[in-house]
Amino acid sequence: MRAIPCAVELLLILLLSVEPWRGGGGPAAARALNFTRADFPRDFVFGAGTSAYQEDVELMSETGLEAYRFSISWPRLIPRGRGPVNPKGLEYYNNLINELTKRGIQIHVTLYHLDFPQILEDEYHGWLSPRVVNDFTAFADTCFREFGDRVQHWTTMDEPNVISIAAYDSGAFPPCRCSAPFGVNCTAGNSTAEPYTVAHNSILAHASAVRLYKEKYQATQKGVVGMNVYSFWNYPFSSSPADIAATQRSLDFMIGWILDPLVYGDYPEIMKKKAGSRIPSFTKEQSELIRGAIDFVGINHYTSVYVSDRKSSADTSLRDYNADMSATFRKSRNDSGYGQLFVDSVNDHNRVEYLSGYIGSTLAALRNGANVKGYFVWSFMDVFELLAGNYLRYGLHYIDFQDPRLARQPKLSAKWYSKFLRSEIRINIESMVSPDARSHDQQ
Repeated sequence: MRAIPCAVELLLILLLSVEPWRGGGGPAAARALNFTRADFPRDFVFGAGTSAYQEDVELMSETGLEAYRFSISWPRLIPRGRGPVNPKGLEYYNNLINELTKRGIQIHVTLYHLDFPQILEDEYHGWLSPRVVNDFTAFADTCFREFGDRVQHWTTMDEPNVISIAAYDSGAFPPCRCSAPFGVNCTAGNSTAEPYTVAHNSILAHASAVRLYKEKYQATQKGVVGMNVYSFWNYPFSSSPADIAATQRSLDFMIGWILDPLVYGDYPEIMKKKAGSRIPSFTKEQSELIRGAIDFVGINHYTSVYVSDRKSSADTSLRDYNADMSATFRKSRNDSGYGQLFVDSVNDHNRVEYLSGYIGSTLAALRNGANVKGYFVWSFMDVFELLAGNYLRYGLHYIDFQDPRLARQPKLSAKWYSKFLRSEIRINIESMVSPDARSHDQQ
């Protein structure tokens, strides 16, 4: 992955608010702190997000959120994927956007977050077909037209790099396509090629929507359009040339896969070399369309990992994305895998440590010249997670899913974040900045 030009803003840092790689805990909010919300630039924004139809604007206002990121459900707004708009869906999102505007909460909208119209999936297999480009662009056009007078921050897609792998290689996400030996219970799909096709069509659909916005709406609505990608930050497991090369290769495969086309007009060279004919090529016209088709980059960052080289199979006839990348990820030099995410409680001390650590690191990055514009926590309240349902509770606010009223209770992290946003507490930058880097240096 080549360096991204400074003109591209890093608008969002979206964090899964758990910290599986650190132990301890304790009441971090009670520490002596030496910087506050006021130390960030005036145009820097702090917020939180949820997925579609899981909102509580009054609670957001009480918490002091400056911004809120949510997704618009494509099939709820346009039930048949194209054509007539659902009046009730339109009313719902207008009411939500109006209420956020009324309370002074900056609105950030994601157009696609996993909920693809089933009718289009049945018609042409969704993201596997280039036909999706026109349908997605028409959906985006509807959203820009109906909501763009109040929404100025648009994200086209959430984590297209994850969707491509999880839905079309391992088959864990809908539509659960995969092929042996790479997936489980595979009934349809081709894990060796489909992830690359899906990412390719996603990039083209994103760029088409961006072009539409710039040509039709941006001059009057004054908004920006970007994309979010999933990321780790990667450190070499050892100083061996093989591990150092694997670290760069994994960055190219994870982040460069999506961002290099949007900045430079093509995939990283290592991906084209490893995947060969299984990764589609951009035509000259497509390359011109996608190059520069991004106003900001959103980084969904969870944690950092160590990377070691993984010898690839000699059988080149059966290779998927992971075999092409040929890397092993570890949370520390003492384990052999990712570790487990914990299920946190209302007294989520570790999550306060996580938030304060990353906020401190973000301020340090800003002071070092990074063009970072915002920080959003995932998630504002406990939500229905795609693979874990209500089991994994990532919210700042606890939701009692057994209560028909879905009663809310602020966790310690919600109270801490609220106080920070109101500059009622300070953060000790000396003890909080760059916990990843110190942790890795010490091992």
